Amino acid sequence: MATVFALLSFPTSSKGLTALRTTSLATSSLDDGSESPRKVARSATDSDSASAFRSKQDNPQTKRPNQTLQIKIAGDYSPSTSPEKKFLSLLDRSIRIILTRNQINPLPASHEEIYTACRYMVVVAHRGGDLYEKLNLQLQQSLQMLVRELLSSEEKDVSWISSFNNATNWFESQIKLLKSLFTYLDQSYAANEPGVFNIRDLSYKIFSEQMFANAKVAIKIRSCVREWLEAARTQRPLPQDNGKIIPALVDHLCRHSQYSNFEEFYLNSTRTFYLEESTKKSVELQEQPTAFFHLMYEKVEEEVKRAQVLPVPAWSRVREVTEQAMWTGTTEWLAISTMSKYLKNRDFDSLSKMYTVFNRVSGTNALIDAFRVYVTNSVSNIVKDAKRDDEMVDRLLDFKALANEAINTCFLVDTVQVNVTASATNTALPRPSTSQIPAQAPDQTLIYTLTDAFTAGFKTRRSRPAEMLAKYVDKAMRKGQGKSSDVAFMQTLDKVLALYRFTDDKDVFRTFYHRSLAKRLLLEKSASDDFEKAILKKLKEEYDPEFGLGEEMFKDIALSREAMNTYHARLPPEDSGRKLSAVILKRSAWPFSTQPHMVDLPPEMQQDLTLFGEDYKSRHKSYVLDWNHALATMTLKARFRPAVKELSVSLYQGLVLLLFNDTPEIPFSDIKAQTNMEDGELRRTLQSLACAKKKVLKKVPPGREVEDGDVFKFNADFDDPHPKVHINSIQAKVSPEESRRTNENIEDDRRHFLDAAIVRIMKAKKEMTFEQLKVATIEEVKKHFVPQVESIKKRIEALVEQDYLERSVDKNKFLYVA
Repeated sequence: MATVFALLSFPTSSKGLTALRTTSLATSSLDDGSESPRKVARSATDSDSASAFRSKQDNPQTKRPNQTLQIKIAGDYSPSTSPEKKFLSLLDRSIRIILTRNQINPLPASHEEIYTACRYMVVVAHRGGDLYEKLNLQLQQSLQMLVRELLSSEEKDVSWISSFNNATNWFESQIKLLKSLFTYLDQSYAANEPGVFNIRDLSYKIFSEQMFANAKVAIKIRSCVREWLEAARTQRPLPQDNGKIIPALVDHLCRHSQYSNFEEFYLNSTRTFYLEESTKKSVELQEQPTAFFHLMYEKVEEEVKRAQVLPVPAWSRVREVTEQAMWTGTTEWLAISTMSKYLKNRDFDSLSKMYTVFNRVSGTNALIDAFRVYVTNSVSNIVKDAKRDDEMVDRLLDFKALANEAINTCFLVDTVQVNVTASATNTALPRPSTSQIPAQAPDQTLIYTLTDAFTAGFKTRRSRPAEMLAKYVDKAMRKGQGKSSDVAFMQTLDKVLALYRFTDDKDVFRTFYHRSLAKRLLLEKSASDDFEKAILKKLKEEYDPEFGLGEEMFKDIALSREAMNTYHARLPPEDSGRKLSAVILKRSAWPFSTQPHMVDLPPEMQQDLTLFGEDYKSRHKSYVLDWNHALATMTLKARFRPAVKELSVSLYQGLVLLLFNDTPEIPFSDIKAQTNMEDGELRRTLQSLACAKKKVLKKVPPGREVEDGDVFKFNADFDDPHPKVHINSIQAKVSPEESRRTNENIEDDRRHFLDAAIVRIMKAKKEMTFEQLKVATIEEVKKHFVPQVESIKKRIEALVEQDYLERSVDKNKFLYVA
């Protein structure tokens, strides 16, 4: 405040003070720090009017009515209160009014005057510390009143939080005002004093100490937030809940660095709620696992959406906590209970959701185990269903396609980006940034699980799956591609061969495949030699080198054709030997043994065979020919009443039919005597001629089985829409009897294979325990088949009896006998 002169005027009618008028002189001392202005006493040479005034003042008798007495003060004037104290008082009052909520009193000065007073106190008077203490004290008192006001409120839930937000908004706005008015306190004092907070930091620090550190306030905030969460989760509306109150609270918490504790409380509350919710719902929906999964999945998504009131980084943490609480203790139950249903119904959407969720809660092992159990059981059920053996491969292919689709659709993981490393500098080459969604690929663990499950399922019925796979390929190669393209047909065959990987009985598939291939080639029943060779090449290169035997079969067929063309060229045009077509096979390349029982051929046929044999031996003196009629075929011209037909039959069928050229009716015993065929073979042959769909013979009495007393007649009334009729021969297919014999031969071969492997191993090691020998033997023969432990024990015992091995003293070791 500037120094002033007081001009007092006293009325003549009274001795009291009737008027007081102060005049403020313009000064410049506040701005530049110069001394206060002062009034100087008048000298003796002052104006006459002043002298007159003084003389009249000294003489009371000279006063006139209605005149004013003027008093002039000469000399320095020192006010009783210093400017610093007045400015400090002004600023203190201003702070108190600013920090008092619902204040009706105006500020004691304008914003400009307060700003100027703060500058004077800090810059001129250098009393920023006193002003800072005043501010600190006022902040403490203001916040104490604010806390008492909030705690005394009877509001609840979001209503109280709304009041808290309003109070915090008011406080933060007042701090902004203080910061603008007391700029010099911030910039000239707090900034230059070590350990002194600026106004904002000081205010927020005190706010945190008084508000958030208050246990009652913290409890009130958590209680109201918990009430809001429970209402939101149960879809119970709350008053004043407009969707902005909780986000505003979170903003305040973040602004005051109190959010971390709040988030921890939020996550703990969420975890507790969903642990209870999951336990309760899993009991209620014990018999409805799919309903439980979808209900809980929707609740998780709702909770994540609700968590959008929190900062973005917290959303993933809320999801993690919710899912961990939701699925704890339920993953195994859900996986086992829902896997079969989802796969059977091809509900890949639900299965994909389950895999994604379980992957986040470390529950994929439960899903993988359930997948393994389901696939193993399904494959096992298909394999063990003996009544539907003919459908086994088709059912396996369909199920494999379903499992593959599930893996490629549902069980996906993000592919790992691998940086290419420069060899010279050994530093990662830069990769361009991208915002694309990471590429996904099937989970390799599920692929391995599928292989293990199929392998386990195949083991439930040893050798049968491998046999049926070979028969399926045989059927496909006989039928051909039909209307499908070459690529589609090869893809189908590739899928069948993929099943071959799951069987441990590689030798069974190989044996049956070779036998079927041999029949197709000899009977000329293969739809395409090109496909045959392509499949053989694939089997040899990708599965087993021993499939190279098939290539030898094709060589024999080609050489036989050349040999027959040469032989026919030397015969006269009308010679019956031109009707003969013989195939010369090397025993090492073909899966047939010498036929132990020979049939009696008609004399003219036998003569043609004899002549060909003599001709062949004359050119190949070191070769020995053994005839095998089991796979031979014939073409006959048959005259029936409706029409003349050309019959394509096996050699055995032809021999029987030729007998009816001499008589229309022959008993079973006579047929057997004239053909000299094996009893079982003859019965099967007669069944194919008299009991199948195309009955060229009649059996008396009618029936499916051939008995010793049956009589067979030529069916002169047989008719067929085609001029060429093929009579299915049972020997052209793999009959149950032949299948049994083939499996017996395979078991014999396995015994010899095991014997050779055990002797070879012991010869190299000299001494081994049973466990070591067992493991080494399985490893030695696993490319062909996986032997059972019991079979290995039996072969070891047999080798001990044959003096190839001997037991050591401790009975657990075996020694090689040189």
